[in-house]
Amino acid sequence: MLPRRRARRAKAALYTGLRQSRRSLRPVGALDRRITEGVGDLPPGRVDDALLHLTRSANHSGLWFATASVLAALGTRRTRRGALRGVFAIGLASFASNALLKPLVPRRRPAAELLPPYRSLPDRPTSSSFPSGHSASAFAFAVGVGLESPRAGAVLAPLAATVAYSRVHVGVHWTSDVAVGSAIGAGAALLTQRWLPRRPVDEAIARPWLDAPVLAEGEGLSMVVNMGSGRPGVDPAEEIAASLPRAEIVRLEQGDDLLARLQEAAALPGTRALGIAGGDGSVAAAARIAEDLRLPLAVMPAGTLNHFGRDVGVYDLQEVVDATGAGEAVAVDVGELRAYSASTGPAGGERQVFVNTASFGGYPDMVRLREKWEKRYGKWPAASAALVAVLWTARPVRCRIDGRETSVWMLFVGNGPYAPSGMTPAYRPRLDSGLLEVRYLRADRRFSRARAIVGLLLGTLGHIRTYVEHTAKTLDVELLDGPLQVATDGEVMVSGERLCFSVADHPVPVYRRDETRWPERTSAW
Repeated sequence: MLPRRRARRAKAALYTGLRQSRRSLRPVGALDRRITEGVGDLPPGRVDDALLHLTRSANHSGLWFATASVLAALGTRRTRRGALRGVFAIGLASFASNALLKPLVPRRRPAAELLPPYRSLPDRPTSSSFPSGHSASAFAFAVGVGLESPRAGAVLAPLAATVAYSRVHVGVHWTSDVAVGSAIGAGAALLTQRWLPRRPVDEAIARPWLDAPVLAEGEGLSMVVNMGSGRPGVDPAEEIAASLPRAEIVRLEQGDDLLARLQEAAALPGTRALGIAGGDGSVAAAARIAEDLRLPLAVMPAGTLNHFGRDVGVYDLQEVVDATGAGEAVAVDVGELRAYSASTGPAGGERQVFVNTASFGGYPDMVRLREKWEKRYGKWPAASAALVAVLWTARPVRCRIDGRETSVWMLFVGNGPYAPSGMTPAYRPRLDSGLLEVRYLRADRRFSRARAIVGLLLGTLGHIRTYVEHTAKTLDVELLDGPLQVATDGEVMVSGERLCFSVADHPVPVYRRDETRWPERTSAW
């Protein structure tokens, strides 16, 4: 009898709560009805047809997906990031409004007689009126874009508000439905920062370098140019020579030894700075030579992704021309890896330099899949799918990390702290911290794969026990099952049984215009 009494009491309490909530919402319903009647009394005009077409164009977020395509194809870096964030926010807002709230809060739509027939939608929806899914998607996209590009967000905000109002104008939503839907959309856009944190500036922070020479028109600059890079149909060497007429150009043809070409360029008479035009792998090799010879480095990003160029804040040739002509550079740390094996002995580890990341296990495969899929699906969805795909087939790697034995699915070492937290780092806030970023997924706990996948999807990966993230000046990894290949800056470079990571003793000055005046300047040669 006792459980039945408790069930009846709980049911009665639920009905009492529902009745009280309905009473408290009666003033809202009365206000909704007055506003809808006022909209119905508006005189007819051309705006009626315009709003009908606009509200239909936003069905299934078609208007916003089309806008996102335009921003991604024709916009700037900020608008492209904003388009990605806006589409992600639409997904969250649509799930919250259509999959959760509509089934939980059934509400009748406005009666057809409240509006004139010429203004009403002929195909009125039959789902719950609360909340407005169109309004949620509109404000999710506009606020999402605005978080990355305030100007683009300001242009989209009136359009989003018009779409939201059109739902009242055509008689398919009450005003409170639209207000709550708009709030859900804005909240979803803000929530995206849990997975896609906003980058505070386009380039990472770094101390200005005091002694970078001024290279007017490239005088004193020896630039190695990867002839396979650049835009289709454009000779990158000729383009650089036209902008830097006094620079020495060394062409890197297919099959050439990159390190030999870099050493050849550095040995040319009058060389005061080394330059590289290529991808991140080429930049890492040039950084190694520049650090060995104490030369400043000019980087012309010409690879597929150019992670290093984005972090430094150099995006095109004109920025290289401006920075070298002004003699402005910043101090950038360089990561080092020495791989030892039984054959080389404790003193035979070859020195490998990386400017971005080094990794082993499933991480290199995850990055390759993410880069393959991100142009079609966006970075975060591609990263999530890539992590799931790799973990599904990955094998644990037994190792000893700084003397502590464990097994991992994948390990990531960054040249400096990365953001955001989790196994999908995107950018570096600083380039001169003197630290390594260490991240790995442990494989020695129950359900570690499932925990990692759930943590990534919920944005809580940094709070689960199977994920480890910290910074260190050095990292010592012993591979207990034999040598393993290590990828540095996206390329498989070395293999060994013991891997020693550190930060190079001397930072490399990299040319970059820096408008900020820093009290602390660096000259460490």
